[in-house]
Amino acid sequence: MVEEDRSMNDSWYDTAQICTKGHVINSQSVSRPDHNKKFCDKCGAPTITNCENCNNSIRGIYHSPGSMIAPPPDVTWFPLPIFCPDCGKPYQWTEAKLKAAQELSDEVDNLSPEERSLLKKSLDDIIRDTPQSTVAATRFKRLVAKAGKPAAEAFRKLLVDVLSETAKKIILESR
Repeated sequence: MVEEDRSMNDSWYDTAQICTKGHVINSQSVSRPDHNKKFCDKCGAPTITNCENCNNSIRGIYHSPGSMIAPPPDVTWFPLPIFCPDCGKPYQWTEAKLKAAQELSDEVDNLSPEERSLLKKSLDDIIRDTPQSTVAATRFKRLVAKAGKPAAEAFRKLLVDVLSETAKKIILESR
């Protein structure tokens, strides 16, 4: 829907523009196209505005008529979406971060092969908010602590944007 076609009473989600590696470029690519970029200025990756699985727009900020507060063009406050709300699939940056964390799990020297396998198995559940998230996050926190501070910091940098809210509370609290 084009912005000019909306009535003053319509609320709507703008379309977010995000690079394929997961950097938010513009949370308002329809209403503020002057902030759009073809490539990310942080990593050089191409940018997208549609889910690669279902081709629906990536949900940006919510516009509400009568709101006196205009969202800032700065995207640091806009949360990186993890899953497409239309098809339920993880966005490609979520999959890339998960894959990198799985590879990192194989590199941790302070864990036994069984513990590495458990750590890897926990990753899928800590990016989703499910009943299993609490168990997986608790296990992940214990194993990463055993792996040591450098490994813990590497996992934190990789996963902080894609952890479920449940996992964030467990894993990142009292660090």
